[in-house]
Amino acid sequence: MRRAATMKAEGTSEWSRRRLLGILAAAVAVAVLLLGGLAYAVYLAIAGIGDEASANTGVATGETERSTVARGAAHRDEIAAEPMLTVPESAAFPPRITGTTSIEAPEIKIPTGTGVNGPAFVMTGFPHTPEGAIGQLAQIDLAVLQSMSLSTAEEVYNAWALPGGVRAEDWWITASVRAFLSSTGMGEVKDPSASVTLEPAAALVKGTDGPDWATVCVLMKVSATYKSEGQIAYAHCERMQWVGGRWMVAPGVPPAPAPATWPGTQLAHEAGWRTWSTDRTTEPAHPGDTEGEH
Repeated sequence: MRRAATMKAEGTSEWSRRRLLGILAAAVAVAVLLLGGLAYAVYLAIAGIGDEASANTGVATGETERSTVARGAAHRDEIAAEPMLTVPESAAFPPRITGTTSIEAPEIKIPTGTGVNGPAFVMTGFPHTPEGAIGQLAQIDLAVLQSMSLSTAEEVYNAWALPGGVRAEDWWITASVRAFLSSTGMGEVKDPSASVTLEPAAALVKGTDGPDWATVCVLMKVSATYKSEGQIAYAHCERMQWVGGRWMVAPGVPPAPAPATWPGTQLAHEAGWRTWSTDRTTEPAHPGDTEGEH
């Protein structure tokens, strides 16, 4: 009995802030390494890109020119697969130096939705613009990551992803949820005593192909509490397509991994992140509006 009590005490003491941060980092790393890297490797194989292209050091660091005319699947694959800035794992954590000056990055105005829940209880009603796609992607991420439930991840993905993409269990966000739950030993749903909150902090439009397709990225501040507290930046890019009056996750190989950098830092600025600013003047899209506003 004494040994069991000792082991229990040791197990509790292990739950330091450092351990929670390690788990949060693992959730990000698993998604990046297993899904992002694999997806990009698959893209290179399918596209037949040789060693010269693989050795190209050029990276996407922000918004490309928006196309008004759709150019097709090959162009979309190029936009999604273009590598982004590679950053160290430590870049995702808040700066350790107190009083660190924040960088004045350009803002990106993201419209609000209608406040109405769509499929799988995800808020919808975002306009037919690339910024509207960002707003919708953020709501998809919020619905899954705040619940930290594998069944919720599958439900949300099936409701918001078009056919032709990865399976629900292979989705970037599902992998992050799975990594968090397995690292904490919680099973398939997070412990009731744990909490995960997210705040959209930055975003960018990686590229567009006509008015109905865009690859967009969001950067979130994630705060997690489970016997200790920790914060980390979480970055996510998706192909998005306008179908049936709403933005959905588009088919195709997932985009190259987005740089997870703490918002407001010099590295975040170099990666092309633009500070999130809520645009409350934009008229939101309404269900059934297939044309939208430009």
